[in-house]
This record gives sequence, structure tokens and C-alpha cells, in this order.
Amino acid sequence: MTDTDRAVFLSYASQDAPVAERLCNALRSAGIEVWFDQSELRGGDAWDALIRRQIKGCYLFVPMISANTQSREEGYFRREWKLAVDRTSDMAGDRAFLLPVVIDGTSDLEARVPEKFRELQWTRLPQGANTDAFVEHVHRLLSGELSREPSRTAPLAARVSAATTTPKAVLAPWRSKAALLTTIAIVVLALGYLVANRFVFSKHGSEMEAVPGSAAQSAPATGFNPPPHSIAVLPFANMSGDKDQEYFSDGLTEELLNALARINELQVAARTSAFSFKDKEVIVGSIARQLNVASILEGSVRRSGHTVRITAQLINGATGFHLWSETYDRDLGDVLKLQTDIANAVAGALKVTLLENVTLKTELGGTHDPAAFDAYLRGLRLTRIAMSTTPMDCRGPIDAFGEAIAHDAEYALAYANRAVITWACATNSPDWLSQQQSGQQTVRADAEHAIALAPNLAEGYVALGELEQGLLHFGAADRACARARELAPGSTQVLNRCSLLAAYFGQAVTAIAGARHAVALDPLDPLSHRILGDTLRFARRYGEAISAYQASIAIDPGHAAEAYGLRGLSFYSAGDLSAARTSCEVNRDNYRSQICLALVYHSLGRVADASTVFEKLRQFAGEASAYQYAEITAQWGERQRALEWLEKALQLRDPGMSYTKTDPLLDPLREEPRFQAVMRELKFPN
Repeated sequence: MTDTDRAVFLSYASQDAPVAERLCNALRSAGIEVWFDQSELRGGDAWDALIRRQIKGCYLFVPMISANTQSREEGYFRREWKLAVDRTSDMAGDRAFLLPVVIDGTSDLEARVPEKFRELQWTRLPQGANTDAFVEHVHRLLSGELSREPSRTAPLAARVSAATTTPKAVLAPWRSKAALLTTIAIVVLALGYLVANRFVFSKHGSEMEAVPGSAAQSAPATGFNPPPHSIAVLPFANMSGDKDQEYFSDGLTEELLNALARINELQVAARTSAFSFKDKEVIVGSIARQLNVASILEGSVRRSGHTVRITAQLINGATGFHLWSETYDRDLGDVLKLQTDIANAVAGALKVTLLENVTLKTELGGTHDPAAFDAYLRGLRLTRIAMSTTPMDCRGPIDAFGEAIAHDAEYALAYANRAVITWACATNSPDWLSQQQSGQQTVRADAEHAIALAPNLAEGYVALGELEQGLLHFGAADRACARARELAPGSTQVLNRCSLLAAYFGQAVTAIAGARHAVALDPLDPLSHRILGDTLRFARRYGEAISAYQASIAIDPGHAAEAYGLRGLSFYSAGDLSAARTSCEVNRDNYRSQICLALVYHSLGRVADASTVFEKLRQFAGEASAYQYAEITAQWGERQRALEWLEKALQLRDPGMSYTKTDPLLDPLREEPRFQAVMRELKFPN
């Protein structure tokens, strides 16, 4: 056969063109012929005819599924999908032809795709990343080494043998201003629903007996190749019969997730992604695929007075088989020891070599006082609530962490978390200038006390780094981040926070690598994708930044106001004013969108509209947004006015000054002596 006889056809929504191009390049780099319309087609009737010929003649058809295909009821890609499905009716049953690829968090159970696609194993390549295994799989298909993957929806009778003594597999369903807020949004972790017996099914589970060679027992399906020591901890079910106890089961899950994340050899999916399956009916295999993990830990919590019963089970994400399960009855005062026991049991089941004393690491910074632990878990829940309100509801979490400290004056985690939420509330207050000054002593005392009590606790350094950055002490912030990364290299909180800082300091390679790692650990967290977009935007890689912001929007369109504005700024910097205007007009009242519109309207010649937006910003924020006024006026070409605003921001110690070294919007000022004097004053690390 010729190369074109073995060609791969990529089918995608137009909004996903950057990701499609990334996948196309990966395949072509491996010597695979790819039909990719963006680079080869020009429109019209001839275009339609060529598309049809390519689909009829290609060897493999790769439909790219995403939030964009999900949201569009009509689109040419749907015609392509129908043509490809129609072609399969003339093919042998074992002929591999359709290879669905999901490029974001779109659920395979809810995706708006032809039913034929659901008969196949899907590959997940978030934003076209981690393509090596997929490229190898395509190579093997093209060479004839592989035939079609087993059907996921084949009749049960075809996969089950009545005469079997093989242990049953479980398909357990599941119930389901920005830099500082970013850090808190990733403070803790996650768990899941379960039963106590090793071969008992979850409440809503369906059972399926497995036989040698069946789909249930076979090795992971092609295209699903997670790291072997990777795990997701689903939210443990609250079995206490009291909805008000939900904070306890969720918080206990988060603490267990953190305990596992401290084991060096484990890669643990982060809280936001794991908790996204709470209260949803999703089978374990689907969760494992979406989070790209080999194992799932789920369980339940029943609290009664001063005692707690916890059941936990570890499940192989590919086969559905139990690896380990256990039930614990303990006094609340032994909860931390219980976390250690579970972490050790999971590590043993996964055959992880424990290089350090896990008992000490999992209890790091904790407490053995039940009342302190209870108050701390309430503080975590209230912190999340505060993060979602405007203005932030700060009193609740601060008081709860204070109550935990009152019960146990050596509770390092309570000090660290109180420092983080206190500083976030101070710097995001409408009166941040005075709030920042009054809050910094309390925040420093809490952060340093947490470090003194638990020198190996990353959370203390995260809190201290937040403070130092906010005070424009960049060298100290860099050192705090370096120590946090050393102590918790698998923490998305640390990765996100420190990746942003590295981006501000011009350390682009470190910043982008760290942000991509955070996305891999937390693929369903819109914040992680947004931070990746920030690191790419500061590195002036605008096309990739736009894709990252788009991924953030796709995961949670209803709460993506910031991402729309940042995507608009990326379009603006890339020179696409039309796309920038469209993106920033989605949420006109958002702070980032207003900055974007002031720039875009001015560039489009709508100077009066731009001035109106600028004055609206000034009326809202006063001098507290001096740095942003410098960005706007610099882009308007008013250099002297921009320098005046920048010097004002420095005088006020505006936290926005963190961006000065790498901010693309300040590029018109960089040769100015006054700008260079500001840079010398800021003392950015190299």
C-alpha cells in the first residue's frame, strides 16, 4: 500500500483547530500520513467533494470529541462523522477504523456522538498532550498488528460465562483577584463511595462475572495507559444520616488524599477532578480514564458521637477488580493514625516502595484532638464557600481555624490554612490597601508558626510565599516556593502557585512544565487549565494560551468569567481583535474583560467606548488598580501616562507589580529609563 492508503483523517470542530494541529504534527513527526483540512483545503464544492473522498479512502478516522462538539447541534464535523459511520457498515467486524479521541473533560456517557462511537474504547488526550502512546497505537493499527478493540457495549451474554469461578469485577458507579485566590482553590483533596466487603458492589453498582479473555478481565484497553502508580481518591460517602456531617466525610477524604500525595512514588489525582464525580452515576472505569489513573480508592464514613467507621476499597481502574478493602472502627482521636494505616495499606496493595517514613509524613502538621480536627474540617469547607462568594465570606473559615487552634495550639495545618484565607481576604477586599497592612502581621505570624511547628509541611511555605509575593518581596517568595516544591512536588496547590510565580519571574520553561504537571494531576479543574494559560501568555505563546483558556471554559462555562477575559487578552496580543472582542464581551462586567475591552475598543478605533470602559474601572477601583491602568495606557501609546501609573502602583505596593517583568502589555515601556528604574526597585530574582 502507499502512504495515502494508510492515511489518518482528523475530524474536529473549528474551535478545536489548535489541538487538532498539535495532534496532526505529532502523527506526522512519526511518519504517519494525516489528512488535516486546515492546511490542505480551501472551501467550496470541491472542498466538500475532497472531504468525502478522503473519508472514503482513509485507513483510520479520528473524531475529536470536546465541549465544542458537545455544544454544537450542527456542524460540518457531524457530516464527517456520519460519513465515517456509514462506511463501517461495509467493513469486516474486526477492522479497526474509528478511533474516538476526547481532548478535554467531556464525559463519554453524555457526549453527543453517533452510537457507533460508543462501541469503542476512547482515548483521552487533554488538549492534545501526552500523544506518544496514541501515536504508537496508530502505528500498530496501520501496520496490521492490532485489530479492533473489544466493544464496550457488546451484549452482556457475549462477555459473561455462566460457568466461571473467577472473582467478580466491580463497575462501581459514582454519585456524584485571581493569583492569591488561585492558591486557596487547591488547598485539599478527595474521596469516593464504597462498601465494606471485598467482593460486594457499591449501592448502585451492577455486577458482571469475568471469564478469561473477557473485556472485563483483560488488560487496559488500547489508548488507556495510565502511570502504574497513579490513583484517584473519590469523595467518601457520608453514611451518618445527617447532611450537616458532609463536611466531615469530605474533609476526611481530602486529608487522606493529601496523605497519599506525600508518598513520593504515588501520582495522586487532585481534589477538584476527583470531587467532580461526587453525586454522579459514573462507572469506575470511566472515572479512571477521565483522570488517567490506574487505581481508584473509594469508601464511606459513618460518624457517631466520638467514634467513626470508615470502609475503604481500592479498585483497578481498567479491570474493575478489587485490589484491597478494609473496614475500620476507631475513636475520633485516632483519625490521623487511621489515615496512616489506609495510606500504608494502599501503598502495599500498589506495591509502592516507601522511601520515607509514611507514618510521620501522613500525620505531618496534624492533630490528635477530635474537636480540633472537626473544627479544621469545617474550616476547609467554609474556605471553599468563601472562595465562591463576592465579596468573600471570610469570617466563617477564619473563626473555624481559630477554634481548631484553640483546641490544639500546635496544629500546624490550621495555622497555615488560616494564614492563606486571611491573606486572600485582605488582598481581595475592596479596601485592600488598608486590609493588607492590617492583615500582614497576623498572616506572617501564622505562616511562620506553622513552619516552626512542622518544618517539612509545604502548606506553611505556601502561605508564607503568598504573603511575600503580595508584599513584593520577590526573592523571599521565590525561596518559599522552592522549599514548597521540594516538600510537595505532587501538590497541585504548590504546582499552580509556584508555576505562576515562575512565569512572573521569566522562568518560562519551569513555569509551563509545572502548570502542565498540575493539569495532568487535575485534568477536570478549570483553574489548573487557566493557570497553564497564564504561564503560556506570559511566555507569549498566545495560540497555546488560547487553547488552555478554552479548556478551562469548556469544563465550567458557567463560572468562566475570568477565563473569557484572559482568552480575550491572548487573542488581542496575537492580533485577532475580532476574536478578542467576542471573548471579552461574554462577561462585560468581569474585571479582566473590562481591561481587555479597553484595549480592543481602542485598537478598533472605538476610542470613546474604550475611554468609557477605562473610567468605569477607575470609578470602581480607584487607585487600587494603578497597575492595570499602566497596562491600558501603555497599549494606548500614552507612555508617559503609563509610566506615571506604574510608579503610582509601585508607591502603593500594588500586588499587580508581580507581573511587571514579563507582562506583554507593558512591552511598549521596556526601553524607557523610568521603567528600568522601577525594575531595579522591584529586585526580581534571575
